[in-house]
Amino acid sequence: MAAVLGKPGFWLRDPATGVNWKKVVHGEQGIELHKPLPTAGTILAQTRVTEIIDKGIGRSALICTQRELSDKVTGESLATLSSTTIARSDGGFGGPSVPQPQPHALPERNPDTSCNLPTVSQAALIYRLSGDLNPLHADPIIAQEAGFDAPILHGLCTLGVAGHALLKTYCDYDSARFKAINVRFSAPVYPGETIQTDMWRDGGVISFRSTVPERNVTVLNNGRAEIDL
Repeated sequence: MAAVLGKPGFWLRDPATGVNWKKVVHGEQGIELHKPLPTAGTILAQTRVTEIIDKGIGRSALICTQRELSDKVTGESLATLSSTTIARSDGGFGGPSVPQPQPHALPERNPDTSCNLPTVSQAALIYRLSGDLNPLHADPIIAQEAGFDAPILHGLCTLGVAGHALLKTYCDYDSARFKAINVRFSAPVYPGETIQTDMWRDGGVISFRSTVPERNVTVLNNGRAEIDL
C-alpha cells in the first residue's frame, strides 16, 4: 500500500523533462516501513529527485527518486520509498556516470521454498486504478511502440505479487511483521502469467527472485526483504 500513496503522477510525461516517456520503465524499488500504516488519516508525501545518472550515448539514463511518507497530523514518519526509473533512450546528455552499488546477492544454495501465484488478464487495468496511468500498461499501440508485444504489468504490481508470496510464506499474512523490501526489475510480466517467487531465509532477512514459468524468464531479481520473526 505504501508504494501507491502520495504518488506525484506520471510527471516524466511532461515535455519540460525532455524525457522520451514511451521508453521509460521501472528499474529498482525499495520500500522501508517505519511503522504500520494507519487505517485512516491524511498522508503527507514529499518526493524528490536524488540523482540522474548518464549511461552514455545510445544507452539509458537512470532517474533516482525518494519519497517520504508521514502522518500529516502527528508528523510521524511512516515509510521511505526509493525508486530508479530507466529512461531507455535518454543517455548521452552529458551528466555524471557514477558506479552503482552492487545488488543484493542471492544465496548460492537452492531456494528454501517457492510460491506460485497467478495473475489475471485484466491485472494491469485493475492496478491502473491506483493512479499509475502510464498507457504502456493499457494501450497496445503504445506498448508496441515501446518494444513490447502487448501492454505489460506495472512493476509495482509484480512486486506486490512477490510481497504477497513473502507475507503468505513467512508472515502468516501479518503485515506488521513486514519491515522492508528492495528489488530489481529485470523483465516485464504480461497480465495473465504466473509469477513464481523463490525464497531463501537467513534469520529475519529473506532473499528472493521471481520468474514467469511460462516463458522461463526472471522478472524480479536480487530481492531482499526484512521481517520480524
